[in-house]
Amino acid sequence: MTRLVTRSSPPRTAWQLEQQGLHPLLARLYAARGITDKAELDYELKSLLPPASLTHATDAAHILADAIEAEAKLLIIGDYDCDGATATAVGMRALKMLGADVDFLLPDRFKLGYGLSPEIVDVAAEQSPDLIITVDNGIASIAGVDRAREHGIATLITDHHLPAETLPAADCIVNPNQPGCDFPSKCIAGVGVMFYVMLALRAELRERGFFADRPEPNFASLLDLVALGTVADVVKLDRNNRILVSQGLKRMRAGQLQPGLAALFKAAGRDPKKATAMDLGFILGPRLNAAGRLADMRLGVECLLTDDASRALQIAQELDALNRERREIESGMQEQAMILLESLDASDAAPGIAMFDETWHEGVVGILASRIKDKLHRPVFAFAPGEGGIIKGSGRSIPGLHLRDALDLVAKRAPGLLIRFGGHAMAAGATVHAENFEQFRDLFAQVAGELLSPADLTRTIETDGTLEGGYYSLDIARLLENEIWGQGFPAPLFMDEFEVEQQRVLKEKHLKLRLRKGNTRIDGIQFNFSKQPGSNTRLAYRLSINEYMGVETTQLMVEHLE
Repeated sequence: MTRLVTRSSPPRTAWQLEQQGLHPLLARLYAARGITDKAELDYELKSLLPPASLTHATDAAHILADAIEAEAKLLIIGDYDCDGATATAVGMRALKMLGADVDFLLPDRFKLGYGLSPEIVDVAAEQSPDLIITVDNGIASIAGVDRAREHGIATLITDHHLPAETLPAADCIVNPNQPGCDFPSKCIAGVGVMFYVMLALRAELRERGFFADRPEPNFASLLDLVALGTVADVVKLDRNNRILVSQGLKRMRAGQLQPGLAALFKAAGRDPKKATAMDLGFILGPRLNAAGRLADMRLGVECLLTDDASRALQIAQELDALNRERREIESGMQEQAMILLESLDASDAAPGIAMFDETWHEGVVGILASRIKDKLHRPVFAFAPGEGGIIKGSGRSIPGLHLRDALDLVAKRAPGLLIRFGGHAMAAGATVHAENFEQFRDLFAQVAGELLSPADLTRTIETDGTLEGGYYSLDIARLLENEIWGQGFPAPLFMDEFEVEQQRVLKEKHLKLRLRKGNTRIDGIQFNFSKQPGSNTRLAYRLSINEYMGVETTQLMVEHLE
């Protein structure tokens, strides 16, 4: 069952925003998202939280400045997702601008797994670095930091994931979620943390007179990478994150983007001059992630680092092909999962679901978990086989269940069951021995049942109410697209009743509609539809732009149909 509710938009607040110069529709939408003053929508760089306010960012800057002056060898160890890849690229580009001796290393997700493990440190030690810098990982790498110390290698951790009770004994940790850090933007992505450390480093070098005889680099040139990693990692878009995303999109639209990002836009058939946050999350992000899911994320990072436009396009086309392969694999896995779940619907499914199949691909289980979660409105873990008799799971959650906290409770109730785990409120990973899968499945369902209320298990879709027929225009669609929307600051979703004048099925899975409301007629489309409407229907939809044969028209992107 799905419940449609309308967000509350205080009329007085909306009126005040309108008086401050906002379009009436935007005023209503922003009031519903807690904006009370137009100044909160000032996304200029001067409004960013200062780097010194991020705990230990200044300490990290001292370490890095000393290393640069000593001509020490630096090694960045990243993660194999889009946030990790962009954070690696930001670190590499910024440090090279400052003349540092720096290289990067990414773990093979199929052999070395996630994070700064002892095994990846042993590989890193072959390059004889003086300092390892982690990006988007490391906060749980107690054994990895200890191994680095055994090799005589210093460690600087930059991460944003939630820490455990014990922190690694690194030389410095920069993480807004570590105890004692009062940095207001707790939801900053890994790439954002690294960007802040680079800003702090530049300020430290400025203090030391480093730029007396050389130009000071403009790190604003890295904001396109920061924007991509922030949106792709689905972190909450608080004001600070919206500033980072807005500034990155501004550079993209002005043509001031890295050759690799320009190539990714081209490979996807998109125009960066019309870039939106949706493009970052659903077009560029998946193509970059495909490298880490199916192959080697070094390919993705190389795309972000090269300044050769032809090389960038070649890599972007490889990433595009990998993404198509990923979609095919995912489609097959989803069909298998639906067969396994064919006897279930949202009313009788367990409060928490864990699934495993020996044929599933380790790199795609996260997307599969997300699809099943969306279908059943339950927290879901999907597992695929790893090496040595273990299985690796990726989980996605629903509002009401903090996934990492749920795993922590599972670990406490069954010590030794989880080989390792970590993550966020809405996404997490876990590794167990294959023979213990059923125990995990049952215990996860039990824990989810305790933490979720019956109301949590009912899907609720928040909408912005009705949209006046006069707003079904290209100008309004562009107005909405150009704003910054994302996780925690959702894109406008409207709800209306329509007459259905025509309907047809495209490619056996998409529903094309011709709709009428009053004197207004407009097309609608629902991808991967599950049911067709009668002559009248109530829809939850987004106003979007459909481009076909060079002609742009407005259409409704249907997200829920009754």
